[in-house]
Amino acid sequence: MRHALIIGASRGLGLGLVREHLARGWRVTATVRTRSAELEGLHESSGGRLVIEVLDITSPSQLVALRQRLEGQRFNLLFLNAGMMAGRNVPLREVPDSDIASIFLTNAISPVRVADVLLDRVPSGGTVAFMSSILGSIGTNDDGRAELYRASKAALNSLIRSFRARHAVANLTVLALHPGVVRTSMGGPAAPLDIETSVRSVADVLEARRGTGGQAFVDYRNDIIPW
Repeated sequence: MRHALIIGASRGLGLGLVREHLARGWRVTATVRTRSAELEGLHESSGGRLVIEVLDITSPSQLVALRQRLEGQRFNLLFLNAGMMAGRNVPLREVPDSDIASIFLTNAISPVRVADVLLDRVPSGGTVAFMSSILGSIGTNDDGRAELYRASKAALNSLIRSFRARHAVANLTVLALHPGVVRTSMGGPAAPLDIETSVRSVADVLEARRGTGGQAFVDYRNDIIPW
């Protein structure tokens, strides 16, 4: 039975990915900052296939502790979903430095740190996937919306490429994934995709890309996005 480690699974797309992989017969280990009633419900109905761990991805000590708790386990998929929005409708000059530091730490630095620490838990032929966004594409940025969020996801994409270059294993697949514009707390109620459609499509992309090696920036339809 394949095993997924999904980082950031308390709600929204992360919770949806847990639900989707359980439905496909996987074992899942899911991390949350604080306990989630919906995730607890999945745990109770999973027949032992779902394990919940607590992790704040910005805490080095919690990451070290998680690595120790996962000793001896292997994950065919490591999916890093944690992220935040800040300064959505605020001019960049007015965003507090603390918010800028927080969004870059959460959206760009911490996911790659987690991947670095846990990579040896991913066996040969495995996948490391990061939840990115088309807004992180420098090549498609022609309107300047959500500039701070865009910059954080562009930084994540750059770090993903560096991560893959540093871990030049032939059959390691590293993906930056755009899930579409989804009806979540971040995407808003008018977004065109529901969570179920997005995560089902993302899971299909993960399956299609499994074992291919290399790196790619793709959307939920498996279409290539310019870096």
